[in-house]
Amino acid sequence: MPQQVNGVISRAKGAPVELVPIIVPDPGPGEAVVRIQACGVCHTDLHYREGGIGDDYPYLLGHEAAGTVESVGDGVPDLVPSDYVILNWRAVCGTCRACRRGRPWYCFATFNATQKMTLTDGTELSPALGIGAFADKTLVAAGQCTKVDPAARPAAAGLLGCGIMAGIGAAINTGGVTRGDTVAVFGCGGVGAAAVAGSRLAGASKIIAVDIDDRKLETAKTLGATHVINSRNGDPVAAIQELTGGFGTDVAIDAVGRPETWKQAFYGRDLAGTVVLVGVPTPEMTLEIPLLDVFGRGGSLKSSWYGDCLPDRDFPMLIDLYLQGRLPLDAFVSEEIGIGDVEQAFATMASGQVLRSVVVMGDGDD
Repeated sequence: MPQQVNGVISRAKGAPVELVPIIVPDPGPGEAVVRIQACGVCHTDLHYREGGIGDDYPYLLGHEAAGTVESVGDGVPDLVPSDYVILNWRAVCGTCRACRRGRPWYCFATFNATQKMTLTDGTELSPALGIGAFADKTLVAAGQCTKVDPAARPAAAGLLGCGIMAGIGAAINTGGVTRGDTVAVFGCGGVGAAAVAGSRLAGASKIIAVDIDDRKLETAKTLGATHVINSRNGDPVAAIQELTGGFGTDVAIDAVGRPETWKQAFYGRDLAGTVVLVGVPTPEMTLEIPLLDVFGRGGSLKSSWYGDCLPDRDFPMLIDLYLQGRLPLDAFVSEEIGIGDVEQAFATMASGQVLRSVVVMGDGDD
């Protein structure tokens, strides 16, 4: 039978979020119901609330989540109730042109649950990134469930579902950071800090963190930054060149997503270096740069979608590294909050005080 649970919705652009009863249907073919244990508060959820992604209100917010499978529909051979999973928003199709070419991390036809969760009056909800995990339970496509070691703490593990994976993947998967490389990371919020940690994990010799907030730069140091630059105090490109013998870095990662930070990344890298854009621009932003500079500097200019991750490959590996003490996911959990505290968490996030606030669910009830 369909279940009534509590969920956090955004009912209208800019309006405060609400904790309301929602209806979760039984899973249909290829679907699963997951009991949520923890879910991070991501900037993307705020973008939904502010209308920056679309206007398909009401939205059921939340997507950086870990939990346990409660039930599955027909045609789901690889999940059973009680499986511990991280939810992902790129359930690959296996049949699109990217998947057929052996590049499933670029899948152009990712899918979500077919059925809709609703309000109690029948109004259909749009789940954030096809997940909607600020809820006691949520309905997803089975392919959005990635099984990982249940020893991993849910508040930390769930963060791999979006921002932390995006940052680590931007460094390792998209940027190709490897042993001995020099790296600059512009913006040291959750995604940028994860790019720092990913660069350290990959063996970079020099990791330069750039931000305008000294608190974030101090956090970046704890995650592996060898040098920090507060760009309020001067030209970060000149500072990066000074730290790299006048050359610039092998990889420069823009985790902010603004024209000015992208240009800093572009000019802050070495000749034939790689620029990675993982910060998400807003629709009105444009970029103007001399085409001769693009030609003359060579190298690669890349965008990183979800850290170019393949959840079934990357999530279990990163959880294993976390359990080995080699990936400090706990450092990204700034505070644990209740499901009724999401609106306040948005304000805290805007103040720059946290890497992640994480909603930790109680035992819940049916």
